[in-house]
Amino acid sequence: MNRPRFPHLASVLLLCGGLAASGAPAQDGPPGVRPDGAVTAPSASVPYSAFASPQARAFFPQMLAEGSKAPPLTAPIAESRAFYDRMNSDRASRMEKLYPVRTRRDTIAGVGVDVVLPAQGVAPENRHRVLLNLHGGAFLWGAHSGALVEAIPIAGLGRIEVVAVDYRLGPEHVFPAASVDVEKVYRELLKTHKPEQIGIYGCSAGGILTGEAVARFITDRLPVPGAIGMFCGALTDLGGDSAYVAPLLNGQGVPAHPLGLAAIPYFRGANPRDPLVQPGLSPALLAKFPPSLLITGTRDMALSSVVHGNELLRQAGVPTELHVWEGMWHSFFSDPELPESRQAYAAIVAFFERRLAR
Repeated sequence: MNRPRFPHLASVLLLCGGLAASGAPAQDGPPGVRPDGAVTAPSASVPYSAFASPQARAFFPQMLAEGSKAPPLTAPIAESRAFYDRMNSDRASRMEKLYPVRTRRDTIAGVGVDVVLPAQGVAPENRHRVLLNLHGGAFLWGAHSGALVEAIPIAGLGRIEVVAVDYRLGPEHVFPAASVDVEKVYRELLKTHKPEQIGIYGCSAGGILTGEAVARFITDRLPVPGAIGMFCGALTDLGGDSAYVAPLLNGQGVPAHPLGLAAIPYFRGANPRDPLVQPGLSPALLAKFPPSLLITGTRDMALSSVVHGNELLRQAGVPTELHVWEGMWHSFFSDPELPESRQAYAAIVAFFERRLAR
């Protein structure tokens, strides 16, 4: 079996490529708690989770080592896109051996898409259903090859059509360009599908964009889709405990200042308090959201924001499912050989099977 190849956590753990917290020196003094609640502690050795799979434990050091080849966020965008395209193309090739599919490039409402269909044909119960995938990549890269990585296992395992949206990216484009593109494709699908037959999901930047797109639909008085999935990124900016603890668990050290959405070129000039940027800031918007699946891992920098997003949805009365995989990092299921990845694919397929109308 081919060994999984993992992205550089120092440059792609946050938002599926592109942002990492800047490291800070380890504390040298005795453990303690400051008045503001900050905890200080001397350098420590943290074992890898005993609850993760043996495969994940074996590959975790390789992930960190191989990731050192990734360009920094400040690298020329063409260099970064080329790097992640090579990585994702390799992943997609491995996925197709496990989940045979047929793919084609197309255009919907003037927006480029990748249409992914199971090689054995769409299941009878899914012939009127469709999933939209919004790929990750820090709103900077991930088009086509990154989208296939997220679409292939779901289309193949679920025997359902997946349309991956090639939305506009930064730095060439800024908010709300991506949300506009998703809405164009969604409006077109509404001509042939009932809204309750459409699902939308995405990982990392795509998870954030999924929430932003639904907020835009609601604002523009469109019916919401039947169900959505927000993975390793959700309804608010990144923060909370995991923004500090996950980098430590991934060998980066505790960051002095974790980076968030404002550091992403795509959000240049956007109001961070705009509910179309952070839908979690508006309980009224969230109350209109469809049933939502949220996925993350205990070593994901976005863990806290995903858990917080789940709670915000729950408080707004939205049916939710939250799945957290022990020992798993940001976008862990981009590598298909891990048992945890297969479990995540099964959870995604089962969720949309239950929630979408036939």
